[in-house]
Amino acid sequence: MATAEPSATAVTGPGQVQIRRALLTVSDKRGVVDFARGLTELGVEIVASGGTARELEEAGLKVRSVEDYTGFPEILDGRVKTLNPRIYAGLLAVRSNTEHVNTLSEHDIEPIDLVCVNLYPFERVANARGVEDLEIIENIDIGGPTLIRAAAKNHAYAAVVVKPESYDAVLEEMRTSDSRLSEQTRETLAMEAFSYTARYDAAISRWFAEKEESFPALYVRAFEKVLDLSYGENPHQRAAYYMQAGARTDLLSMVSKLHGKELSFNNLLDLDSGRFLLDEFELPSTVIVKHNNPCGVAVGKSIGESFERALATDPLSAFGGIYCFNRPVDAALAEELSKIFVEVVFAPGYEDDALEILTRKPNIRILYDQERRKVPFGEHDFKRVRGGLLIQDRDHESEAREDMTVATTVRPSEQQWGDLMFAWRVCKHVRSNAIVMAKDVATLGIGAGQMSRVDSVKLAIEKARSPLDGAVMASDAFFPFADGPEAAIEAGVKAIIQPGGSQRDPEVIEACEKARVAMVFTGRRHFRH
Repeated sequence: MATAEPSATAVTGPGQVQIRRALLTVSDKRGVVDFARGLTELGVEIVASGGTARELEEAGLKVRSVEDYTGFPEILDGRVKTLNPRIYAGLLAVRSNTEHVNTLSEHDIEPIDLVCVNLYPFERVANARGVEDLEIIENIDIGGPTLIRAAAKNHAYAAVVVKPESYDAVLEEMRTSDSRLSEQTRETLAMEAFSYTARYDAAISRWFAEKEESFPALYVRAFEKVLDLSYGENPHQRAAYYMQAGARTDLLSMVSKLHGKELSFNNLLDLDSGRFLLDEFELPSTVIVKHNNPCGVAVGKSIGESFERALATDPLSAFGGIYCFNRPVDAALAEELSKIFVEVVFAPGYEDDALEILTRKPNIRILYDQERRKVPFGEHDFKRVRGGLLIQDRDHESEAREDMTVATTVRPSEQQWGDLMFAWRVCKHVRSNAIVMAKDVATLGIGAGQMSRVDSVKLAIEKARSPLDGAVMASDAFFPFADGPEAAIEAGVKAIIQPGGSQRDPEVIEACEKARVAMVFTGRRHFRH
């Protein structure tokens, strides 16, 4: 096909710009050779810097160096190569403005119609272990973001491409429109470009802030969309899932959906709760979550045993729940799951027979977890409020037995200690006011989200389908009165764990002493609102 001559300086309207000269300078070189070859075949002159120029030349493409375009060499070990007024005049000139066009002609500046730039890998380098600060700082790109922002600002007359995934679409449109890109395409590319530099700047800001303090004056984070969700908390609400850009792990990192309907907003909220609770245990464990609260948790000798005992806690509430396992699902467990209504199954593996059984149900969402990295200890927890965020440290802490105090003369037996520690870990993940009844490392009854602590106790007793004789009770905060423990003791509870710290602690302890019930103070509460 006929090729166009590189653009002369002329007054041009926004819809008339033809791509004739492109500046390419990329860190991520995936696909750049094919992109440059496609541009060359359309008659576009390629200007490139440093490593990008070498990559293209080695592929046999004709390339004009940035030094030749600017008349100025790269200096300071490459820190300065595209920061030149000729480049930015060529990018920023408003080509429908006669004065701008005359200025380009006066200084013999050639317009640049397209910029293809991606940036130094700051996030990857900053997140790597053992990297010195000096190396991280050297990966702060200066010229690249400036090029991107200049081209994006002047998108009426120039195009900016920042993602290798955009190369094919850009070339295809140029091939069918005489090397032009529509105003809509240029605006879309500009939006992508500003989002790209915003994420990059957010990562740099976050790195500096985390070096100095946990809660900086300006809390800058970027989030990128992972998937659209079927709907929000209710069908009339739209929803999507975003992950924090640069995070080492996220809710769905290394998680594959093997089967089932699209994930919903509520599915992901419950899955997040289930995963955090599941991380508390190393032995075969099952966590069943409904409406962001555990409704059954158990540890067993096998994953099947833990499932049976978790389900027995509250099978009515478990209807349509999220089932999380820390061992692979076998055929026997799959058969049991197939008998009940399950929204989501989450596990680190599935036997072939188990998958065959589970996929008989068309809607059940089957998630395969291959993530082995832990949530970073310093990760923040935040909640959206009107016009802002509430930000706090995550409640990672799990108190050790040796740091707790037995407040009664009656001491827990070793078996009771095991159940108390289990119930205390579960209680941390239940909505306040939270009460957990447990026995033999399985929940028996859970009271969640009540405004009165004694009502949570009564709810947990009511929920228990098994006798509470010999059970233990955990409370996420202190008992303001003795009525909560008294109700539990009357139901058969023999040991209680709670933070302590109430003005009426002596009354609460006395109620336990009278009943010969052990009470342990942890010294730390675990509200979850």
